[in-house]
Amino acid sequence: YPVASGGGSVQAGGTMIVGCKVDDWDFRSVCLAWFRQAPGKAREGVAAIDTDGSVKYADSVKDRFTLSRDNGGKTAYLQMNSLKSEDTAMYYCAADRPFSCTYRDAGQYYYWGRGTQVSVSQ
Repeated sequence: YPVASGGGSVQAGGTMIVGCKVDDWDFRSVCLAWFRQAPGKAREGVAAIDTDGSVKYADSVKDRFTLSRDNGGKTAYLQMNSLKSEDTAMYYCAADRPFSCTYRDAGQYYYWGRGTQVSVSQ
């Protein structure tokens, strides 16, 4: 199962990196995606990275967030720049071999990490 790391508190405009390690799979063969959920709001997809390194981003984070993968370290990294208060949420990493490697459909992912809190203050 994915294990998320990083997270914490940062001021608006700052940068934070969260990681997602998948130790018990052939890491190169899995799609990894990040989702987030703020209190009182529905879960939303953030980004997904396919086995070939191609990445898809939600419009809300495009040009601010960068998702990458280190196959040797079996970890995917989500670098979040220019953070806004509305980015405050619990961030969840998911891994699987879905039909389509996308952040738009959380139902395609069976393996989820516990989540890591990201809090952005003004």
